[in-house]
Amino acid sequence: MRIVTAALMLVPGMALASSVFDGTWKVRPDSIKTTGKANEFQVLDGTYTCSSCVPEIKVKADGSDQKVEGQDYYDTVAVTVVSPSSIHIIDNKHGKRAFAVSYEVSTDGNTLTEKFENYTGTQVATGTLTETRRAPGPPGSHRVSGFWQPDQLHEANGAALTYAYQATNEQFAMHWNGQSYNAKFDGKQHPIHGDPGKTMVTVERLDDHTVKETDHRQGKVTDEIHLTATRNGRSIQVTDNDVVHHQITTYTLDKQE
Repeated sequence: MRIVTAALMLVPGMALASSVFDGTWKVRPDSIKTTGKANEFQVLDGTYTCSSCVPEIKVKADGSDQKVEGQDYYDTVAVTVVSPSSIHIIDNKHGKRAFAVSYEVSTDGNTLTEKFENYTGTQVATGTLTETRRAPGPPGSHRVSGFWQPDQLHEANGAALTYAYQATNEQFAMHWNGQSYNAKFDGKQHPIHGDPGKTMVTVERLDDHTVKETDHRQGKVTDEIHLTATRNGRSIQVTDNDVVHHQITTYTLDKQE
């Protein structure tokens, strides 16, 4: 799912004819559901391994910035073991903060609480979500180790929840936290301006209420996103198929007055 921000302006120069997509929208936190492959990571013998990352990440858990290859949004990772039940991870790109995440496992070991900070937009998007344990980590590993299924977003700021869209018969526009695209329904790839991951999108108008967005990075499809607006224009149902990590996330956007 693309986490987004407020203070949005609709794209200038688009036709004035209204669409059910036009306006500012906010994610309904309790509507978010993720299915598919669980997240898998561990800290063992001083080494952090993220097996569900693509490509896999393996770095020393000593708090130092260490280079990683093949990641779209960061090129160094620093992992710090904070306590027997928590770790902290900082991702940077070209020396600039991209993400910061704190993981804390519950006393019974079955729930992982993740507090995130996303620096890829013009505002820092923050929030807290939980994940449910699907399988334990290897013997002797840190308590946060194992297989975790994303469960519930509990809180997030406006920068983490707000989108703006505008559509005509010829094109579709999206704004999120300083990132935006204005793409024609022409089958061609169009850039998301301001996106440090250099995502390109193609958009397809399936009908008056449904648009399909396909994201590409490094020449490969990363996400297939369906946005379906209700007939009354009060909400949008979103299905994001993350083909890289084999997860499907669904959520509802509510129209803002």
